[in-house]
Order: sequence, then C-alpha cells, then structure tokens
Amino acid sequence: MLAGALDGIRVVDLTRVLSGPFCTMLLADLGADVIKVEGPEGDPTRTIGAGREGLSWYFAAFNRNKRSILLDLKRSADREVLARLIETADVLVENFRPGVLEAMGFAQARLEALNPRLVTCSINGFGSVGPYRDRPAFDFVAQAMSGFMATNGVEGGPPLRTAAPLTDLAAGLYAALGIVAGLRARDRTGRGQRVEATMLGSMLSLLGYLAPEFFATGKPPPRTGNDHPILAPYGLFATADRAIAIAPANEAIVRKLFAELGLEALLEDPRYASNAERVKRREELRARIEAVLSTAQAEVWIARLNAAGVPCGPVNGLAEAMADPQVDALGMVLDVPHPGHGVVRMTGFPMRLEGTPCALRRPAPRLGEHTGEVLAELGIAREEEARG
Repeated sequence: MLAGALDGIRVVDLTRVLSGPFCTMLLADLGADVIKVEGPEGDPTRTIGAGREGLSWYFAAFNRNKRSILLDLKRSADREVLARLIETADVLVENFRPGVLEAMGFAQARLEALNPRLVTCSINGFGSVGPYRDRPAFDFVAQAMSGFMATNGVEGGPPLRTAAPLTDLAAGLYAALGIVAGLRARDRTGRGQRVEATMLGSMLSLLGYLAPEFFATGKPPPRTGNDHPILAPYGLFATADRAIAIAPANEAIVRKLFAELGLEALLEDPRYASNAERVKRREELRARIEAVLSTAQAEVWIARLNAAGVPCGPVNGLAEAMADPQVDALGMVLDVPHPGHGVVRMTGFPMRLEGTPCALRRPAPRLGEHTGEVLAELGIAREEEARG
C-alpha cells in the first residue's frame, strides 16, 4: 500500500458527533495516525442512528482509519496521559465550546509549552470571539442564523434547511484544510499555530453567488426552489415520465439547449433573447420547453442533451445514486468489514491523489480498542496509567 499524503502525522482527536470526526476522518483517510480520545461513555454517535450487529453505521462511517483510546479526563492521571500524548503529536483537534479545553487544564499557552510544533484546531459554532462565543450550536441553528435557510425553499413558502447537515460538514472540511495549511506553515517556521473553523462562518462562505448578489443590490435573493435565482432556463423540467435537471449556465449552452429542442427561434424573440428577460418570464419559458420534453422519456433527453453539450441528469433517490455506474467508477461506495459486526457500507473518498492516495487501513475502532497499544507507544505501563 502506498503511503498517504499525511503519513507520519499524528493527530490527537478530542472531537465527537460530526464536525470534528468528519475533519479527522479526512486526515486519517490521507494517512494521518488519528488517535480518538473517548471518555467512558464514548462518542455519542456510537448509539445513534441505524446499525446492525450492535454497531452504529453513523459512527462507523465517520470514524474509519482511527485508533480509539479510553481516557476519563476528569481524572488527573488521565489528563497527564493526554499531556504526554500531546507532546508526541503534530495536531490536536477539538470541537468543544470555547473555554472547555482551558477548563480541563489545556489552555493554548500550556499546549504551546507542551509542544511548540503543535497545530491546534478548534471547531465550534460561533467562534472564540464575539457576543455568541459561549452559545451552544447545532447544524439547524447555524443554517438558520447564516441566512442560508432564508434563501432555500419556494417563494411564499417557509425557509428550509438542507437534509444533509451542511454546517457540520463544511466546518469539518475547512478545519481539515486549515490544519494542512498550518502543517505547511510549520514546515517553514518550525512552530505550530492555532486554527479555528466555525459552523456559522462556514455556512456564510457557502452562500456562493447569493452573497455577492445581496451585497451588490442590497436585496435578499428570492427563494426559487429548484430554479436558479439568477439564470433561466435552469432547473427541473418535466419529460414524458419524470423530471430531469438541466443546467445551461451560459448563453452558449442555452443556444445548444434550444437547438436540440428545436426552439432556436426563441432567441430571436426579444422576450427570451437575454438572460434577464428569460428570468422575468421563467414560467412561460418552462411551458415552451416542457411541451417539447414531454414528447420523450427522461432517459432519451438525458442522452440527447448531454451529447449536445448541455449539462443534464436525472433526479436520483439515494438508492439510484449509490447504484449509479459513475459512482461505482469513482469508488464512492465502500464495503468495509468490521470484525464482529459484519460488513458496513459507507461513502468513499471524495479526494483522489494519484501518488499518495487515500486508503482504508482500518475500520472504525471499538471503544478504547487501542488504549494499551497507544500507552505502550508513550512508554506508560498499564499499572502506571491506572493510578490516580
């Protein structure tokens, strides 16, 4: 097996649930040695969600490639074990509320004293500064407060969240990127630094073109459901049997779409000749397009439009998406054996590195499975650890 890009990097993982475990999973997939520190009760996701043979597949999906050690950080002896582990680490990741790590006795000054080369990463809801720093946060709250929900849904309807917990995942992704940047900076300076990623800030960054539109106009974008707020035609369109997603992102692709549908004459009509005019008449234009699309089934149009250079695809359910041949070609569904629990299916590696590929080296660990192994690496005997 080829070495991963982060081979030789040790990560102490104090995180739980999703934002932090997603971050450290990415680092582990890239080859880092991630040591997941869990208390006696374990990560809450060990008992959340669907599972088989007594194993939560939620936990298994986000904690692969990690080692688990059991430390009760209420005990002084176990806090000392953590301190010794930090001395050997390259990265420390936590997703407590601001101040919790300090209350455990690991303020930033002490971390720097223990290990000046340590890259410390904090993932939290609102950041370590500002009026909301001490507030608890969950994905739903961050989606609401970021303005994201207000842009999602249909005009006249209520704001909507995404089903996927985007703020957790985005914060974890930015944290992983910040950690890698911190390690690269350490290569130059010889010193670590503190990295922070917030759920609120991450979600604001994902507003994409919606934020520039608001800043430029001072007006909130209308909620347009599956239609693009500033482009037309762009959205879901009915065919003879099911809706398909069509995304003509520029005038050249619009021309290709209209040519394939036999609607070229619309571009000579001033009502449809420009994107601004088409946005005003979105529903009129949809009716013209769907009148043509209704003459054949979705499969026919998907083939024809893609061949013509028009981005187009089906609206898949999860079963269809996970069985798609392109998903299979990308290796985005993994079947991972978990001793004693059978085979767990999970999503694969979204990053593809040719020379240092992501790899599955171990399944999600049992609670405390690697405690003795890691303690031995630290030169701590079981008897010594048990005192205190």
